[in-house]
Amino acid sequence: MGRFSIAIRFAALAIVWGASFLFIKVGLTGLSPAQVALSRVCLGALALIAIAAWRRKPLPRDPALWGHLAVLSVLLCVIPFLLFSWAEQYISSGLASIFNATTPLITMLIAAAALPSERFTKARTTGLLLGFLGVLTIVGVWQGIDVSHELTAQLACLGATTCYGISFVYVRRFISWRNLDAPTIALGQVCCGAVVMLALAPFIATSPVRLDTPIVLSMIALGALGTGLAYAWNASIIAAWGASNASAVTYLTPVVGVLLGVLVLDEPLAWNQPVGALLVVLGILAAHGRLSPRKKTAEPVAA
Repeated sequence: MGRFSIAIRFAALAIVWGASFLFIKVGLTGLSPAQVALSRVCLGALALIAIAAWRRKPLPRDPALWGHLAVLSVLLCVIPFLLFSWAEQYISSGLASIFNATTPLITMLIAAAALPSERFTKARTTGLLLGFLGVLTIVGVWQGIDVSHELTAQLACLGATTCYGISFVYVRRFISWRNLDAPTIALGQVCCGAVVMLALAPFIATSPVRLDTPIVLSMIALGALGTGLAYAWNASIIAAWGASNASAVTYLTPVVGVLLGVLVLDEPLAWNQPVGALLVVLGILAAHGRLSPRKKTAEPVAA
């Protein structure tokens, strides 16, 4: 696959993942948070099943592996999708995308606690401190802590990224050594997530539904593209560029998310939100040695 083709996929991945928060916001105009999450994971599963049928690669048959994929589906799909959808009832899509950018730092923090090989270094400590300062800036702690829906929604976003962090550590311990390719892992986790959400739907997704063209198109894009095809794009980018370079999409998704929120939804943007996002990105760069010209690193960053 040519360099230009990979670059196009990288740009498309940044746009689709950055736009996911816009799609959630649009979906919430006619669907409940649980219905948005249900639509997202089911449409994503259908897209990945179509990709698997085209690839004609047999699925794994190890029951223990499917058990791990089921756990992963709850950590990577069910809980985060529900939390982000619920949170965007009270905060802007751009702000949700900014909080999503904390995933690599939270992953690093959890990995340091759970994996002996991921101990803190000076660079990682500096990165985490910068990231923590970024989160405090985004929240605007100098304004005082007001326990409202907005603060709760921001904490929900951090809860979602914490689930992402736990899931990446879980993959390292229980799945990575099995040498499965990324599309197969994505197919397993998203399909298991769809099964879980379908089982929960009669209890949590019973609100009245109002559909129009923007809502339907947003759910298709969120599910089929952002939760389906994007996984295949990401796998091909990692294969061509390596995990560290591919992870640079993490720096672009909040930029896309904020711009789309402001331009499409006319969302307000306080000065502390982009400043906090910049501190988070600097924290990611510092933690992985990208700010030091004398040191190179090939450590993967969670995207």
